[in-house]
Amino acid sequence: MSNLKQTIRRFTPPHVVHWGKCLVDADYRRQSHHLNQLRRYPRFQPVVTNIFGAPMEVPDAPSFLSTFRQIFDDKIYGFVAETEQPYILDCGANIGLSVIYFKQLYPRSVIVAFEADKAIYETLRRNVRSLGYENVEVIHRAVWNSETELDFTSDGGDGGRLSTPEDKPSQVVKTIRLRDYLDRKIDFLKLDIEGAETAVLEDCADRLSNVQCLFVEYHSFEGQPQMFHVLTDVLANAGFRLHVQAPMPAPQPFVKCTPVMGMDMQLNIFAFRPGV
Repeated sequence: MSNLKQTIRRFTPPHVVHWGKCLVDADYRRQSHHLNQLRRYPRFQPVVTNIFGAPMEVPDAPSFLSTFRQIFDDKIYGFVAETEQPYILDCGANIGLSVIYFKQLYPRSVIVAFEADKAIYETLRRNVRSLGYENVEVIHRAVWNSETELDFTSDGGDGGRLSTPEDKPSQVVKTIRLRDYLDRKIDFLKLDIEGAETAVLEDCADRLSNVQCLFVEYHSFEGQPQMFHVLTDVLANAGFRLHVQAPMPAPQPFVKCTPVMGMDMQLNIFAFRPGV
C-alpha cells in the first residue's frame, strides 16, 4: 500500500461517511432530476420531493435549493467526531436539511432539533417522521438566553426570526435557554437563529467548554450595532479557533452594500478546538 493510502486510512475514521463521494451514479442522477424539478417552482409554492428517497415537504423551493447547495455540495456542516454516536444540537433546523445531512454523516447520531416557526416546525416534524430517523428530538421553541415568550416574524421559508424593531411580528413563540442544554459534551452545535446568536452565546459563555465543534451564522442588521467583535471574543475566550466565510459578500462594500432581508452582512463562523 502506498504511503498516501496509508496516511488516508490512518487519519480518516472508518465511521465517517463522505456523502458526496458515496453517491452512486443512479443516486446522483436521481437527485439531479429532483433538483431540476424544484428549480421550476416560484417562491412559497409548496411542493413535495422524493430527493432523499421518501416524501419530503418543501414550503419554499428557492430557499431549499440554496440551503441544499451549502449543506450537501459545500458541506459546511462536515465534521469529524470522536464517536459513532455524536450528540448534536441543531438550533434553527428549519425543514430538516441539516438533520438529514447529520444523519447521513453519522447514522447513529443523537440530534436535538429546535425550530421556532410553528408552520416550519410542523413541516420539520413530518419530514423527520417520513424519513424514518431515530434518535431525533424535534422541539418547537426559539433558542434564546432565557425561558420566555417573544414576538416572531415568519417569512414562510428559511428566514424566520425573533422580531426586530423594524419587523411586523406574525406570531408569539416560546423560547428555551440554550445554556441549559450545554451541561454535557456536545459534539456539534449549530446556531442559525437569524440574529439571536450573539445574545445566546454571551449567556452560554461559561459552558462552551463542553462544545467540540460550533457553527454560527452571524447576522448584521442594517441600522443596528454590529456585534461581531462581541461574538468572536466569546468564542476565543472559550478556547476556540475560528474560520470565517462570507456566503453573501458585497463585491464593493465601500460603493454599495445592498441589504438582504434587512441584513447588511452575513457570515459563517466555524469554531473548533486547536488540533482538530
